[in-house]
Amino acid sequence: MVNLNDRAKYIADTLIDLADDFKIRSSFSPQGVSLIDLGVSVIGGLEAGRLLAETCLAGLGHVSYVPSADIIPTTSAVQIDTDHPVEACMASQYAGWQLQTDDFFGMGSGAMRAAAGREELFNDIGYTEKASQVVGIIETAKPPTESVCKVIAEACGVTPNKLTLAFAPTASLAGTVQVVARSLETALHKLHELGFNLARVESGTGIAPLPPVAADDLAGIGRTNDAILYGGEVTIWVTGDDKSIESIGSIIPSKASKDYGKPFIEIFKEYDHDFYKIDPHLFSPAVININNLETGSCYRFGELNPVVLSRSFGLE
Repeated sequence: MVNLNDRAKYIADTLIDLADDFKIRSSFSPQGVSLIDLGVSVIGGLEAGRLLAETCLAGLGHVSYVPSADIIPTTSAVQIDTDHPVEACMASQYAGWQLQTDDFFGMGSGAMRAAAGREELFNDIGYTEKASQVVGIIETAKPPTESVCKVIAEACGVTPNKLTLAFAPTASLAGTVQVVARSLETALHKLHELGFNLARVESGTGIAPLPPVAADDLAGIGRTNDAILYGGEVTIWVTGDDKSIESIGSIIPSKASKDYGKPFIEIFKEYDHDFYKIDPHLFSPAVININNLETGSCYRFGELNPVVLSRSFGLE
């Protein structure tokens, strides 16, 4: 089995070595934690965002910029391809670690989650790892504090000098890219919630439009979510029977949610900015294509929604 943290560290070291080229900044905390700022006090850039997304995937996925579909109101999209979808997306990329201390809040993702193994999800997918060095990504508007670094290091079983944390706010170019690169991860999480056996998923690709960078993180959360909910298209290659695919296919896309149809920021405000009040069925790409490697059957569920995207991106 691959070691996710070792793979992520290889990419993180590249970010550090070429920080000036990527318009980012690296430093060390007082405890020796390696910190990589990709958008809090620096501008960051497209390549920084692409490599940040690949760090989230622990190097088991390739992230690239491609043209958007003609009906989508942006010219560029973020594509992710992987032959290790469960390890890359669920064991690493998924933002399943809410990091909160007296002086810090942020959403944690990356290979550090597999080292901590705190989430029930790891019991379901059957993967955790003991790591000698740990790499995490945090979606946050401020640098990680001493308290949160201590929490992460202790949970992962490493000393602070063996911890690397890359961070960026949603309202930054790199932060926007790494969130939009989660189209496939969003689909896999939805499949898991619907009871589909993720071990059947052999390969996957996902694409979502790259929205304009928002003025603040709240607006950024809205635009990046909408990019996937209304403009994301995922294709997965699976094994097994067709009947199980047909039975849940229509409820995989975001359109199956009762909250579908408005920009995410409006939905978020209606629920008093509480993610947990939103219908969980909303969090899925607009379209999913499923190809069965054993039967040759192909399925397509959902549809793109350029109208809502235009509203969300301020392009009406």
